Amino acid sequence: MSTVNFAIYPFPFGFLRIDYEGDTTTFFDKVDQPEYHGQRTEWSDKAYQELIDYLEGKRKDFSFKYKLNGTDFQQKVWRALSEIPYGETRTYKEIAIAIGQPNATRAVGNANNKNPMIVVIPCHRVIGSDGKLIGYAGGLEMKKALLRLEAEHSEILR
Repeated sequence: MSTVNFAIYPFPFGFLRIDYEGDTTTFFDKVDQPEYHGQRTEWSDKAYQELIDYLEGKRKDFSFKYKLNGTDFQQKVWRALSEIPYGETRTYKEIAIAIGQPNATRAVGNANNKNPMIVVIPCHRVIGSDGKLIGYAGGLEMKKALLRLEAEHSEILR
């Protein structure tokens, strides 16, 4: 059994916490003011740099290794989220249909909310059926900013 370590980095929307086991990320999410900053490594620095590159419009996906811990249903939803192209959105209903459970819209929203890899698994690309921005754990301002960033850079990074 390996030890889970973490590192905290500055993030335009607060702080970013990266949990890792060896060279594999297990958690990548926005956090409030941390009590302490954990231990940064060359590996966590690389994962963080990929996020910075994404935020600067230099990359549209991530290459570092990660492991998703969740229920079978959550994993299915997170895989579907990973297939939403950069610069595009899908509704919760479309994700429910994509995973073969068209009546599970609310459960898709709950799985979205439990996403342990914010930005990496692009739950910010999921919107309400009416096109409105709803339900983002990082806050609607962050969701709006990420979607705006992708809209501005989607043609450049194709």
